[in-house]
Amino acid sequence: MLLTFCFTVNQMSAQWLDNLRVGLESNMAWYNDDKRTGPFFDDENNDGDEHLRVNSYLKLDYNFLKNLTATVQLESYEPLALLNYSPNFDGTNFGIYSLNYKSDLLEASAGHYYEQFGSGLILRNWEDRQLGLNNALLGGRVKISTDFFSTTLLYGRQRVGFETADSNIFGWNTEVDISNIFKFEKSSLNLGLSYVGRQEKTDIEDPDFNELTNAFSGRIDFSQGSFYANAEYVAKSDDVYVFNGQIINNFVNPGNALLFNTGFSKKGFGVDATFRRLENMGFFSEREKTGNVFLENNINFTPALTKQHDYLLTNIFVYQAQSQVIFADPQLMEAGEIGGQIDVFYNIKKGTALGGEYGTKLAFNASYWAGLKGDYDFNNLSYDVDYFGFGDKYFSDISLEVRKKWNKKINSIFYYVNQYYNQRTIEDNFSGEQIKTNIVVGETIYKFGRIGQSVRLELQKLWSNSDNHDWVGGTLEYNASPRLSFYVNDIYNSGDDSSTSENHYYNFGGSFNKGSTRISLNYGRQRAGLVCVGGVCRFVPEATGLSASLLMSF
Repeated sequence: MLLTFCFTVNQMSAQWLDNLRVGLESNMAWYNDDKRTGPFFDDENNDGDEHLRVNSYLKLDYNFLKNLTATVQLESYEPLALLNYSPNFDGTNFGIYSLNYKSDLLEASAGHYYEQFGSGLILRNWEDRQLGLNNALLGGRVKISTDFFSTTLLYGRQRVGFETADSNIFGWNTEVDISNIFKFEKSSLNLGLSYVGRQEKTDIEDPDFNELTNAFSGRIDFSQGSFYANAEYVAKSDDVYVFNGQIINNFVNPGNALLFNTGFSKKGFGVDATFRRLENMGFFSEREKTGNVFLENNINFTPALTKQHDYLLTNIFVYQAQSQVIFADPQLMEAGEIGGQIDVFYNIKKGTALGGEYGTKLAFNASYWAGLKGDYDFNNLSYDVDYFGFGDKYFSDISLEVRKKWNKKINSIFYYVNQYYNQRTIEDNFSGEQIKTNIVVGETIYKFGRIGQSVRLELQKLWSNSDNHDWVGGTLEYNASPRLSFYVNDIYNSGDDSSTSENHYYNFGGSFNKGSTRISLNYGRQRAGLVCVGGVCRFVPEATGLSASLLMSF
């Protein structure tokens, strides 16, 4: 199919080619049997042990006129999608198609589109192929904008695989630039109001909840000089509790969210702090799909507000936002989360004792998350929480990063992380531990030879209070040029964890870049656990095999 497409493109006129933009991505994997971890078998699909999996995406954008654009995305999951992608991604079909108009005053879309209101607490639609997530809306959207005012109206059904959810989504958003209206010269002030409604029919007789669930959001954003602050409050109408895909008709509660962020920055110093409280803020296009492992049917966006670490061992115990009501048993009851994080950046000046010839960069981060404190009644299915009360601790993360340039050829990073991870509440794991870890990382880059040639060495160590986890890891990377690079890494657990103990989770491979084309190849063993992008995580199973990817655009 792709060869036919490429041949056709070559026959097009120059004018058509000037108006056409093409993006191609293909991610392939061959999963093989592993003597150490056992034979490969995927019980999510009827095909069972199909070793070859391929996800491919072909996106075409064509400009008919100055303001009119058509978009089509053809997707293929043949013979099967990569491991732990939703079974709704099956076969080959059109995943996205839309017709879009844009001018200075008006934007309009018919077909699939992506939208976000405010921070996304009541609505965010986006695509992330690494996570297997695409929750675009299929319908229509109109946006009118002026220098000081914008308003958006939308309707749609949320994409689920190649189909749509069995519900209707309505939305309205308005942004007002107060500073532009009153001609503020030294400050900026913006206000926002949003509404999102989900209408889903139910087969339950005499339901204690309405088919239409409403969510409202109000926002304010202020900045002056080096200071900024913004706040958002969300109120969600009564929504029914769902447990293991079953609606609990007599357990209905409203939801709300509060988000506050502030910061200050100047040359060589910056601080940013965020506070968030979520209560019953799971919001799904189909109620029965609440909390599904494939991240489908999410209307809103509640990422984990924690440090996004770059290293293998710092990403073993990763926090996921606890936005939903959980009444699993009398010892595991949740209504949401409360907490926040703070970032501090400081550059030690050049020429000082600690700064040296090139200066030294420091970055400190701390985050803390807990459940909502209150009275929980499992037998009567009810709870009453304190608005600013901190309950059981879920997670904490404290990190310090030191970046140091020694000379023109050598740079180093020293990294320390202290974590607390409540496995029982975060993973809803009844036998879960309260795990405390200390992690140290050392990384050095040595540049030599021609431009772009370097070697990077990275060493990591994790200690914990759990006999199950005692990890060590390392990475060696060689960049032959700005286009060509190779790497090898490995992590190893000498603890007693039955699923990971004394297994080497190694990977080696490389990549080649030229212009807008990138090719990569990798072979190795994948540890079972969470893969996270931007604070959103999905579980991936243990597997061993060869993977390759191709990205092109023209």
